[in-house]
Amino acid sequence: MTDSRGAKPSYDTYNGPLPGERAGAQQPGGPYHPPQAYGAQAPAAGGTGGADGQNAAAVRRPRTGARTTPRTRKARLRVAKADPWSVMKVSFLLSIALGICTVVAAAVLWMVMDAMGVFSTVGGTISEATGSNESNGFDLQSFLSLPRVLTFTSVIAVIDVVLMTALATLGAFIYNLSAGFVGGVELTLAEDE
Repeated sequence: MTDSRGAKPSYDTYNGPLPGERAGAQQPGGPYHPPQAYGAQAPAAGGTGGADGQNAAAVRRPRTGARTTPRTRKARLRVAKADPWSVMKVSFLLSIALGICTVVAAAVLWMVMDAMGVFSTVGGTISEATGSNESNGFDLQSFLSLPRVLTFTSVIAVIDVVLMTALATLGAFIYNLSAGFVGGVELTLAEDE
């Protein structure tokens, strides 16, 4: 098989413009010098005043032994929209956790108060105040038994789960409407390096 495209140009000797350069622009023949961030400083007193002194002053040398403070990058961000579905899921899980904490706290509080004898003392006082010759009065200990207290607390926890989930989702919808008018909440975030 023979190559019919002809002779290939030598890329080592090519002096034309590179891709992205203008055809008429001429590059200087010397080496490339990137732009300097710091301009050439005047030579120190007693130094040589020639070109070597200017190049030595222009070269930035690192300081040794100097402690540098870490830079903190900051960014200002805006919460433009809160997704109602994700807000509903997160609020549902948080409200379930809060409901479980409420039931456990009520059980622990009831056990502590029962061990201290609060129910028997207060129950005896109430039964004497409400009792008569025919009846013994109101029995606080049977009314505030542990199963009844836990049932009541569980009902309150379930109602709280439903209400907190619904209110958080409604709050996300209201936030999205208000963020359309005023632009949302702006946050400034900082990153330590």
